[in-house]
Amino acid sequence: MNQINIENTFAEAFPMKASRLVVTAHNRKWVYEAAKSFTGFATSVIACGCEAGIEEELNENQTPDNRPGVSILIFSMSSKELAKQILNRTGQSIMTTPSTAVFSGNTGNKKIKLGNALRFFGDGFQISKQIENKRVWRIPVMDGEFLCEDYAYEIKAIGGGNFLILGENIDKVLNAAEIAVQAMKKIRNIILPFPGGIVRSGSKVGSKYKNLIASTNFEYCPSLKGLVSSKIKPGVGCVLEIVIDGLSEFDIKKAMKIGIESITKIGKKSGIKSISAGNYGGKLGPYLFYLRSVIKWKLF
Repeated sequence: MNQINIENTFAEAFPMKASRLVVTAHNRKWVYEAAKSFTGFATSVIACGCEAGIEEELNENQTPDNRPGVSILIFSMSSKELAKQILNRTGQSIMTTPSTAVFSGNTGNKKIKLGNALRFFGDGFQISKQIENKRVWRIPVMDGEFLCEDYAYEIKAIGGGNFLILGENIDKVLNAAEIAVQAMKKIRNIILPFPGGIVRSGSKVGSKYKNLIASTNFEYCPSLKGLVSSKIKPGVGCVLEIVIDGLSEFDIKKAMKIGIESITKIGKKSGIKSISAGNYGGKLGPYLFYLRSVIKWKLF
């Protein structure tokens, strides 16, 4: 496609649990301080317990308390772990940040304790109020009150959408990946959980060491070409991956299409040789995103 090969393969994704939170603060600086802390160390469920990221920036007329805000999406493999991560991260990263408040950004049938649990930090001085039909706890803190909605809500989601960018060198591949990330960040209902939306340490399931559940994806390591069965073609000196978590198949497919096309429209001068994807032969997850079908898919 425009002299960049779209490999005949697929990305393999799997079911997850998710929730959306809306974080607000006195100004945008403190919104982002809270959100960055909440979503820190949340790149992969392999070791972090969850995957989280900032979904989008919100204006004052888009938030329950009419202040600047962002929406956060957080994903996990189980309901129990999702609830644990939301409560711990809200208590340690949002409640601690000056001037913040937090609200649920979605509805659902399965409740997750939020203010309902954190209210006890108020040591008996906490009280509840209604904001736009939301029950919110007012917890006294040293800068005033921390407002925290009673519950967050669990929704179904998908994790592990991805594509690989194979190119000449780190300069060319990193630049292409950054272009894709900027295009994909405009899409709602998805996050790119790795730092800057990009990951270099792509993994495979299992290892020669019995205690490891995942290890380096050696087929895409340029330094191992000639030593292992490699998928590195001539002219490729670097591979980077973009991983996508989303609320539906449509959302992930849309993000993949927009991200890949942002690279292919640059063409040969981008230094990118091909676009591939990570999968486990269809054995890990039920959601398969075939790259060539994604590219041909008419979004509108």
